Amino acid sequence: MKSLTTSAHIEPDTRFRVTPFADRANPFVSLRIEGEFVEIALIAASGTSQALRNLAAAAIEAAGALDAMTTDAPGGDRHVPQAPR
Repeated sequence: MKSLTTSAHIEPDTRFRVTPFADRANPFVSLRIEGEFVEIALIAASGTSQALRNLAAAAIEAAGALDAMTTDAPGGDRHVPQAPR
């Protein structure tokens, strides 16, 4: 991966968009993560589909860890996960 370090908070209204560019010579997809004030675009070229799968698996793991931390919140509140949009 080419390196750039940035941070942004994922909010409940964060949008995700995949756009394929099926150029025969250099096919790639753009994965955009969009919020109110920031947009991050990840470009995945041919041969990087496993890296995208690893990213998806890491996101699922992170969501599970977050759910585990917030399920039994102090004060008796229970976190109710929302279905993906």
